[in-house]
Amino acid sequence: MIKWREQLTVPNILTMVRLACIPWMAQEIYQSRGYSGLSAALFLGIWFTDILDGWIARRFKQVSDLGKVLDPLVDKIFQLTTAIMMWVVGRLPLWVPIAMLAKELLMVAGGIILWKKQYVVSSKWYGKITTVLITMAFVVIFFLPEQYVWLSPYIFILPIAMLYFSLFSYAANVWRLWNSGVIAAGKEVGKQQEDINHSA
Repeated sequence: MIKWREQLTVPNILTMVRLACIPWMAQEIYQSRGYSGLSAALFLGIWFTDILDGWIARRFKQVSDLGKVLDPLVDKIFQLTTAIMMWVVGRLPLWVPIAMLAKELLMVAGGIILWKKQYVVSSKWYGKITTVLITMAFVVIFFLPEQYVWLSPYIFILPIAMLYFSLFSYAANVWRLWNSGVIAAGKEVGKQQEDINHSA
C-alpha cells in the first residue's frame, strides 16, 4: 500500500510542476505556431526539470514508487503534446505523433498487465537514449527556420526508429521475465529491480 506522505518528495513535486506547465507550452505553440522564444523556453524548461528531478532523486535517495510511475508518464504526455501541437501548426507530419501515440498505447496495454501483477519494469538504457533523441529532434524543430520545415520528417526518422526499437526490446525483456516466472509469481516491489538486472 502506498504511503502518500512518503511519496511527496522534491522530485515528485518537480514532476507535478512539469505536468502543470505542459498546457501552457501547448497554448504558446498554438498561438505562435511554434516560432516564439517563449514556446521554446517552456519546452527546454520542462526538459531541464525532468533531468533535475531525476538527479535529485538519485543523489538524495528520493526514488519513490510514485516517481517511478509519474515521471515516465509525464515524459510521455510532454512528448505527445509537443508532437501533436507541432503537427497542428504544420511543423511536423502527421505520422510522427501517430507513431508516438501507437507506441504508447501498446506500452499502456503491457503496463496494465504488469500493474495487475504488481510489477514495475524500470527504464532501460535504450529508453533513455530514445528520450534524448526525441528531445533533440524537437529542439531542432523549434529552432528550424520556416523555409526548412520540409526537413522535419527526416529529422524524426532516427528518433522514431529508436522508439520502436525500445518498444520491441521492452517487450522481449518482459516476455523473458514472464517465461521465467518472475512476473507471473507477482514478486514484491523490492525484488523487482534485482530480478530485472539478473535477467538482462
